[in-house]
Amino acid sequence: MGGCSPDASLPQAGGPIDWVALDGGCFRMGEDRAYPEERPAHRTCVNAFAISKTEITNAQFATFVSDTGYVTRAERGWSAADPNGPGLDLAPASAVFRPGKTDPKRALEWWSLVEGASWRHPDGIGSEAKPDWPVVHITRSDAEHFAQWADARLATEAEWEFAARGGLDGALLSWTQAEDAERDRMANIWQGLFPLIDEGHDGHIGVAPVASYPANPLGLHDMIGNVWEWTATPYRPDHTSRHRTSTASSSEDPAQPDAAVGTIKGGSFLCATSYCLRFRPAARQAQDLAFGTSHIGFRIVRDRP
Repeated sequence: MGGCSPDASLPQAGGPIDWVALDGGCFRMGEDRAYPEERPAHRTCVNAFAISKTEITNAQFATFVSDTGYVTRAERGWSAADPNGPGLDLAPASAVFRPGKTDPKRALEWWSLVEGASWRHPDGIGSEAKPDWPVVHITRSDAEHFAQWADARLATEAEWEFAARGGLDGALLSWTQAEDAERDRMANIWQGLFPLIDEGHDGHIGVAPVASYPANPLGLHDMIGNVWEWTATPYRPDHTSRHRTSTASSSEDPAQPDAAVGTIKGGSFLCATSYCLRFRPAARQAQDLAFGTSHIGFRIVRDRP
């Protein structure tokens, strides 16, 4: 777990987690109409489970830290000797979205490893995490430690997608196509010239407080947009039967073959119609397990009888 953080300040402690009980069932997972990693669409089933109504907030994470003394990976930094790290010594830091203006088309220039950035200081030293924001700068391991403390776990990718679909089996979005014209009120995504200008037509520029947008038909907020969310499923490059039936715990991402990666879902406030359409239930992305970022959080689930 680690010792107490040198920065003793915490956002206001949070209350209990609100749970939504789902009966489970079978549904059409994946999507044939979008990106290759979402294919092929296929029928899959999940058992009954309960899922947190919103992303875990800074206030809820602060309670966990206060109870356990846990220190996140971003606050600890990395040693070159760490077999699960990036292979070099790095001071405590995390990835923050700060697009450069020299060549806005170069995605690698949109992110900076900012010393001092963590869940407490989401944009670096001097910034302050608000209690009702989703906690960010969290690695999958950080999220798993929180879940264990809460007598819970991370959702599998199938469970997460089942919940995000809200009963709209086979739909492209998490809301009806008739509501697509009202997208700005449905989720926290990017409007404007990406990655330079977010016009904030949805009411927020950057992260929004949890539950700022309508719940889906199952009563869950922010499954789409706001921040990406960790799942327990290792990332593999598609939904072919070879990858679906694999029992190995290892991950596979052709874009970063030397990195251990997990699956994140749901898109974030950085998803723009002009750049990517990953604010959908089937959307998925690989994320390096060694790092969190300023747009990745999580929620948790519990098994039900």
